[in-house]
Order: sequence, then C-alpha cells, then structure tokens
Amino acid sequence: MRVKSILLAASLLASATLAGCTTTGGSTSPLSAYSQVNDGGFIIPALKANEIKPEFRRQIVAYPTDEKPGTIIIDTEAKFLYYIMPDGKAMRYGIGVGRDGFRWSGNATIGRKAKWPYWVPPQRMLVRQPELKEFAGGMGPGVKNPLGARALYLYKDGKDSMFRLHGTPEWWTIGTNVSSGCIRLINQDIIDLYNRAEIGAKVIVK
Repeated sequence: MRVKSILLAASLLASATLAGCTTTGGSTSPLSAYSQVNDGGFIIPALKANEIKPEFRRQIVAYPTDEKPGTIIIDTEAKFLYYIMPDGKAMRYGIGVGRDGFRWSGNATIGRKAKWPYWVPPQRMLVRQPELKEFAGGMGPGVKNPLGARALYLYKDGKDSMFRLHGTPEWWTIGTNVSSGCIRLINQDIIDLYNRAEIGAKVIVK
C-alpha cells in the first residue's frame, strides 16, 4: 500500500513538473525576466510568455567574435542586439529598428547613459509629425515616454549622433522596422543592458 502511494505521488509530481515547464502554446504565465518592475517610482508592467516571441527574449547565446567583451553589436536585419561577453558568449536582446529610409549602419560609442530620460522630438520629426508639437519642449519621464526606462546615447567623433538605444512601452513592436533610426528594446531589457554597458563602449550597427 505504501509503495502504491509513493508511486502515485511521484506520478502527480512528474505531471505537475511537466505542466510547469510549458512556456509555449499560449501560456500566460509571467516570464521571470519580464516580471513587473518598480523602478524609480515607476511601475513597468509584467509581460507574459505568449506576448514575446521566444527568439526575441533576453538570452545568453554562443557568439564568437574578435570584438572585446563589452562591445555591442546590432544586427538590424535579424532584429538582434548582442552584448559581447567572455568565452565566445553574448547576451542577446530582441530589438525594433528603423523603418525604410531611416535605417543606418556604422560604428559609434556610448557617449552617455540616462535613467528615465526626457524625450525631445527632433525638429525633422516635428515637421513629419506636426501632432507632436505639444512635446517640442520635451516630454517628462514615465512609462508612456517613447524612450522608456533607460537611454544609451550614441556618439560619433565625439558628437551626439541623435541615435539612441532605448526602452519602449510598445513591447509588441520588437522584431519590426518601426523607429526613426533608434534601436528600441523592451523596458526590462534596456534596464539589463544599461547595467552592463559602460560609457565609451563600442557599438557596431550592421
């Protein structure tokens, strides 16, 4: 009788374990990497497993390269950003990139970093989108701010290129051509990248 009870308990435990491991097929369980975050008084909502394609979730991958650890490599075609780590590894993030006519490539460096940055739309954007004129003087930080929770400012030849690596409240745009040239990440991901990347780090955009 005791043996039967033990076998039954083991069977139930195995079933529960298998059910808990399922993260595909419409699961709505929160992903630990994308749980709710209280950051600087702002609440970043949690994302669920079925809201982020598996390939665009933050993950460590094999990425052999001659670039030194700390370098950031951006693959605009595949919609991935790689933060180079030692031993042929990289932290990979899903990104949103520039629309047709706004994509660019080349090298830059991180000139500065900001938490919960202000957003000031460039003059050219105001011309294209006059409905944004109410923000001509800047938009304060917050969960609706287009720059999200963090911004890494890209510099070329010591000058602000006006391109950023930044967060976005529009997590559903990750994996698409959507921006005016900036690289956007899920807010939880830009916080992770902000904590890793150093000012002066090399950024390669392909």
